[in-house]
Amino acid sequence: MKRRFLLPVAIAAICVQLLLPVGVSAAEKGGDQQIATAFARHQSNVQVESQGTVTRLLPDDMDGSRHQRFILRLAAGQTLLVAHNIDLAPRVAGLNVGDRVAFRGEYEWNNKGGVIHWTHRDPAGRHEGGWIKHNGNLYQ
Repeated sequence: MKRRFLLPVAIAAICVQLLLPVGVSAAEKGGDQQIATAFARHQSNVQVESQGTVTRLLPDDMDGSRHQRFILRLAAGQTLLVAHNIDLAPRVAGLNVGDRVAFRGEYEWNNKGGVIHWTHRDPAGRHEGGWIKHNGNLYQ
């Protein structure tokens, strides 16, 4: 059963390494590879850290806890939806298409590339905290 997953994971890992531009940090390569592997395996609840470029700003999600939402493209080309809880952390100020954003959060699989959430501290202290870095500012 596990052997069926080896080929897609190996292909995803090789693609990430080949597609990453020169000058991408080792940490970013590792984070992108971890995300690509989680995507290939349909895994969720994976703590990840990387960075990407904002390709689209979306309206805030106002159902339940409010979330600032935007799409990031990683260096290898994979896109992610970032859902940043603005009831628990400050809104990422001055965010624009084309901006570079670093993040730490929890990856959740979906067929469009995945979602990053938990980009903030857990006020109850039960979940590993995350953050977003943009223009020298840390949002958590």
